Amino acid sequence: MLNFEIIAERRIRQAMEEGAFENLEGKGRPLIFEDDSMIPPDLRMAYKILKNAGFVPPAVQNDKEIKQALDLLEELDDERERYTQVTKLNLMITKGNMMRQRPIYLEADQVYYRKVVEKVKINRKREKT
Repeated sequence: MLNFEIIAERRIRQAMEEGAFENLEGKGRPLIFEDDSMIPPDLRMAYKILKNAGFVPPAVQNDKEIKQALDLLEELDDERERYTQVTKLNLMITKGNMMRQRPIYLEADQVYYRKVVEKVKINRKREKT
């Protein structure tokens, strides 16, 4: 392994001296580091390839669907429709928890918690019947 490192260092220095790194795309702009710490190491490259191709992991897609459901819930006026939407939302959260094998902490996002509390008003008369 040591020989490989020596050869690699030598070639990098030679390329620097020849100016091979002068006209690189993105030169002078900050690097964007993605937090992939929650992705298992053996899947990181596959997820990166899928992301570059325009596909997202199922957990990310589920998060998008949860946000869309929250937006829909915010717009609903009918109590029955809101109740149905909250039921679907709970199912999506459960599905996300199962996929990740860890809980989704949407409660930490106070916006979500406030929206649900404000928008979901169950008619007590309907609960009794």
